[in-house]
Amino acid sequence: MDKLKGIISVLLGAASYGLLATVVKFGNLRGLEASGMVFFQYFFGFIGLLLLSFFDKRKMDIKKPGRRQKLNLIYFGTSLGLTSCFYYLSIQYVPVSIAIILLMQSIWMGGVFEMFLDKVKPSRLKVIGSIVVLIGTVLAVNIFGNLPDLSFRGLGFGLLASISFTVSLSATNRVEIGLPVITRSKYLVLGGLLAVLVFWNLEIFRSLNLGSVNLYYFGLFLAFFGCIVPPILFNRGFPIIGIGLGSILASMEIPVSIFSAMVLLDEKVEAIQWMGVCIILVAVVIVNLKYLGQKEIG
Repeated sequence: MDKLKGIISVLLGAASYGLLATVVKFGNLRGLEASGMVFFQYFFGFIGLLLLSFFDKRKMDIKKPGRRQKLNLIYFGTSLGLTSCFYYLSIQYVPVSIAIILLMQSIWMGGVFEMFLDKVKPSRLKVIGSIVVLIGTVLAVNIFGNLPDLSFRGLGFGLLASISFTVSLSATNRVEIGLPVITRSKYLVLGGLLAVLVFWNLEIFRSLNLGSVNLYYFGLFLAFFGCIVPPILFNRGFPIIGIGLGSILASMEIPVSIFSAMVLLDEKVEAIQWMGVCIILVAVVIVNLKYLGQKEIG
């Protein structure tokens, strides 16, 4: 029963992330600017986590984070905000189904990042998985069929998002991991909020229509499913089912994102693209084979 709860938690967390880009593009079609939506995503997300932290009954038994710990989390949290900024810019130029594939290049970028950070050679499984990801990407993006219509600006923003996402994932697994998940998430999201403010600066105020109820609705939705729910669900699920199975289930963000775009945005996805998605999911399994059976993160 516990393992089933863990599986459901991770799947729901992945599904939450998978909805974000589709909802942002849905808002774009209704006249809302990405800058305003991403600002409220992190603003409401930080307020929500602040309230959760305040009302957490366990906080009396938890050692408060020091100034340096807070600054570390805020600093690395900027990568979260930059990921959202680049990702939401990418979907202005390419379909959501392509943007999510670009974002998931973090699967192989993570191995490269670890190679330089830890100064160790990537394992054979990671090398094979990375090659499989690249093959799947070519098919999932349908480069040969979409080449005339592909926006290089959109591809560039998508790749920048994947680089930022790689840093975010590394920070999630390395930075101040001894602190409670709500405390860590609160300061990471604060860092993301600061990054959003610096990135968009005056554009936020130009795009904000404080009389638009839709803007608040979209901001609350993005905050709930982008900043609050996933960290809590992943923190509950991963320790139960292990990093291997957890990472494989978390990759369900890809089909959820594509399927939601098909339903809400009427995006068309070719059979060859679904084949590419399946190949990428196989690559995720390959990369995490050695972790299967482990019940602790790290």
